Amino acid sequence: MTTAEKTVEAFKNKNMTITAAESCTGGLIAKMITDVPGASAVFELGVCSYSNRIKTNVLGVPKEIIDEYTELSEECAREMAIGAMRLSGADVAVSTTGVAGPAGGTDKDPVGTVYIALAADGNVVSEKRNFNEDGCCDRDTIRQKCADYVLNMAMEYALRCP
Repeated sequence: MTTAEKTVEAFKNKNMTITAAESCTGGLIAKMITDVPGASAVFELGVCSYSNRIKTNVLGVPKEIIDEYTELSEECAREMAIGAMRLSGADVAVSTTGVAGPAGGTDKDPVGTVYIALAADGNVVSEKRNFNEDGCCDRDTIRQKCADYVLNMAMEYALRCP
């Protein structure tokens, strides 16, 4: 059973819904969920917010967050998740923003760095992860590792819910 299948099953069993706001994963999380038969019972919305304009105009990320922290930040990821939840009304929202490469990395955020957030029940948790710590992953691998990680994070959240 794939991570996406396990995630969909966990959300079905808990009668919960999920939404995704994705930048660096480019809709991969939404694709993985919707590849699972019956995902329509749990998946509400996917927003591929690759540009800052969409992050701001669609998801409602305050321009000040992007100006102060950049689109590559936990603050931005948190606001993306909150915006996706507001748009969809889902029980859980996940978001990703980062540097999938092969270019674009910095000393602070090298290629493979992704900021992830999960919003649920009035709370938001976020974290910074590097899915290319060994420096040998290509763009597709970084995106796949990130999507798997986020789906697992969402699944574990759902399983903990009463």
